[in-house]
Amino acid sequence: MRVGILSYHFPPEPAFIPGSLAEELAVRGHEVKVLTGFPDYPGGHVYPGWRQRWRHETRSERLTVRRVPRYSAGDGSVRTRMAGHLSFAGSATLTGRSFLADVDALYVHLPPANAFAAAALPRVLGRVPTVVHVQDVWAEDEPVGAENGRWAARIAAAMTRAYRAADRVAVAAPSLRGRVVAAGADPARVRVVLNWTDERIFQPARPSRAARRLVRRDERCVVMHAGTIGARQGLETAVRAAAALDHTVDLVLVGSGADERRVRGLAAELRAENVRFVERRSPPDMPDLYAAADYQLVMLRDLPELRSTLPAKLQAAFSCAAPVVASAGGDTAEVVERARAGLSCPPEDWASLADRFWLAATIPPPARTDMGRRGREAYLRDMSMSAGVDRIEQLLYEAAAGRAGVR
Repeated sequence: MRVGILSYHFPPEPAFIPGSLAEELAVRGHEVKVLTGFPDYPGGHVYPGWRQRWRHETRSERLTVRRVPRYSAGDGSVRTRMAGHLSFAGSATLTGRSFLADVDALYVHLPPANAFAAAALPRVLGRVPTVVHVQDVWAEDEPVGAENGRWAARIAAAMTRAYRAADRVAVAAPSLRGRVVAAGADPARVRVVLNWTDERIFQPARPSRAARRLVRRDERCVVMHAGTIGARQGLETAVRAAAALDHTVDLVLVGSGADERRVRGLAAELRAENVRFVERRSPPDMPDLYAAADYQLVMLRDLPELRSTLPAKLQAAFSCAAPVVASAGGDTAEVVERARAGLSCPPEDWASLADRFWLAATIPPPARTDMGRRGREAYLRDMSMSAGVDRIEQLLYEAAAGRAGVR
C-alpha cells in the first residue's frame, strides 16, 4: 500500500510510536509518507541545527518525511499552544493536499495536539480512507479560566469530528474505546491497539555492579519510579508510603520534572532517609537500573482522564520482565492484575500503597521473578511492536477495502 502518516511530533522528537510505525511499515514493503512539523518538543523551541521552511523533505528507501512550519515559542501558555496547534493544522492542510494525494490510506496519530490537523486534513483529501489512533483525551492541566475552557472545548470538538469521520479508530487503552464511542464513533469501527516500547532498548537484563551500587544500599526491597516527577504522577503519595516503612523498603526516584522540588521537600520534611533521588538517565541506561531494583512503580493520580491511560513506563517494565507496583486506577491497574505481573492499589492513597510496599517486600524473589515473566509474556502477546503494527496494518487494509467497496 501507499500509506500516509500524519503526526504532530516525529523523531528526533520523543515520538516513538509514529516513528517506529513508519519504519516498520516501510520494512514490510509499504510506501510510507510522513507529514509532520519541525522538532521542538519538549522545550517549545526548534532544535539546534534545524530551520523551519516549507520544502523540507528527507527520503530513505520507501519512507519520505515532509516537515511543515508551525508556531514555536516555548512559554507554555494556552495562547502559545493554541497557536502551535492551529498553525500546524493550517500548514499540514495546505501541504497535505498534494503530498498525500496519492496514498491508499492515512494513519493519524492523535494526541490532543494533533486534533485540528486530524479534523481538517481528511476533509481536504476527500475520499482517502483514514485510521485514527487515539492516544489520549483532552484534559485541562491549566488553572480553570474562561480562555482555557474555550480552548478545551475547541480541542474536544475537533477530536470528536476526527473520531466520527474516520474509517477505523484505534485506541491506546481499553477503556478509551467507550469514551470514543460515547463521543460518536461507530462501535464497529473501534479497536484496541496498545502502544509498544522501544524493544531495541527495553529487554530483560542482568544488573551491572555500577547499577547495583547506584540503586541499592543493602538487601532491602527496592521500589523504583523511573520517569517524570510531575502533576500526573502524584509522587507525594509514594514518599508518604515509603516514609511509613523506613526499615523495610527503599524508594528510588529516577528522573526529574516540574514537581521534583516539592517531592524532595516532602521527603526532607518527613525525614524519609529511605527515599533517594537519582538524576535523569538516558533510555539505554534504564534496563540495567530496572534489573538492579526489585519492582518498578507506576503512579497515576486519581483523575478521570487518567483511568483511560497506560503510561509508557508500564510497557517498558513489562518488556524488561520487571514486576510492577501500580498506584493507579482504571486500565493501568486492570492490566497489571490481569497479567498477574505485580501488585496494585487505589491511586492517591498512601496507606494502601504502604501496604503494597510491605507486601512487595515479603514476596520471595522467585515469586517476583514469576511476576516479571508473566508481565513479559503479556507484553509479547498484547503490547509488542509486532502485535501493534500487525493490528494497525490490518486496520489500514480494512479502511482501504471498505472505502473501495463504497465506490
